Amino acid sequence: MKILGIIPSRYGSSRFPGKPLALLCGKPLVSWVVAAAKKARTLDGVIVATDDERIRTAVEAHGGTAAMTPSDLPSGTDRIACAAGDYADDDILVNIQGDEPLIDPALIDALAGRLASDPKWDMATAVTPIRKQADLDAKTVVKVVLDRDDGALYFSRLPIPCDRDHAPDLSSGLYVRHLGIYAYRGAFLRRYVAEKPCALEKAEKLEQLRALWMGAKIAVIRTDDEGVGVDTPEDAVRVENILRARGEDVS
Repeated sequence: MKILGIIPSRYGSSRFPGKPLALLCGKPLVSWVVAAAKKARTLDGVIVATDDERIRTAVEAHGGTAAMTPSDLPSGTDRIACAAGDYADDDILVNIQGDEPLIDPALIDALAGRLASDPKWDMATAVTPIRKQADLDAKTVVKVVLDRDDGALYFSRLPIPCDRDHAPDLSSGLYVRHLGIYAYRGAFLRRYVAEKPCALEKAEKLEQLRALWMGAKIAVIRTDDEGVGVDTPEDAVRVENILRARGEDVS
């Protein structure tokens, strides 16, 4: 069994064109993500899956590994399946967001470890508590309902679960937001990318609903770390300041 970390990275972005190559402390954003992922103890390798030669060149210039993938792939999940090549059924592939330079390596290890330790799970992902009513109401924040084993029952952009009689109690532990990191068992990933998007996925614009629709069991890791993504140039400045404050290697 191999455990691979794969980072989908595309040049195009409506809010931040060329985002993977934005410089933070003198190094491109994508190279910071690679460096963070390499700190995960469980990973046998880290690959950037891209469709752009500029990104491949930047990744390799900073000691990383990149795989070129077709530009017309429909999702990041399809891109990681393509970049992984001839993976085995029991391999574990971790989809690490390319705009999360502050990703906690321990979270990567926890996701991979959940799949490695229990064969009943097809996928694993992560959630963090919702602490503000505005986040519960926001359609940009994806909510998850969990079962007693911390398995995913449903993902939605609407506030779930619904408390019929009272205002939502955000201290109850029921209200959690989804974090965009996934681990897939190889056998399931192969089935997933062969399946067309389902009606639920199209309605909510959430590709993980395809997995539930297929009957997949998705393990959910709880973390208090909300993560700090880079969606805009302003986010890049904020993350750069965090990196400097942490004393990260900026050489």
